[in-house]
Amino acid sequence: MKLTRPCSTPYLWDMEVHFSREVETRLEELAAANGKNAEQFVRDAINRMLEDQARFIAGVRRGIEQADRGETVDHQEVRDRINRLFRS
Repeated sequence: MKLTRPCSTPYLWDMEVHFSREVETRLEELAAANGKNAEQFVRDAINRMLEDQARFIAGVRRGIEQADRGETVDHQEVRDRINRLFRS
């Protein structure tokens, strides 16, 4: 499957990604079930994955910054919070 839309990175004008026939078939089926063509379906999936990854990395960075400031919770407090959640 060739993704032909230009990227914002100046040196990547086209990107070609190769899938096995089985994966292409699955992509085409899922895309059709979502009312999209396979290329748009892949673009949307990649965009969601990139957004999720960016949120994850930002969360990890916030956690590291909190830990660096000493803003941590000890193991017993975490267990107590989880137990309270399950009792609610």
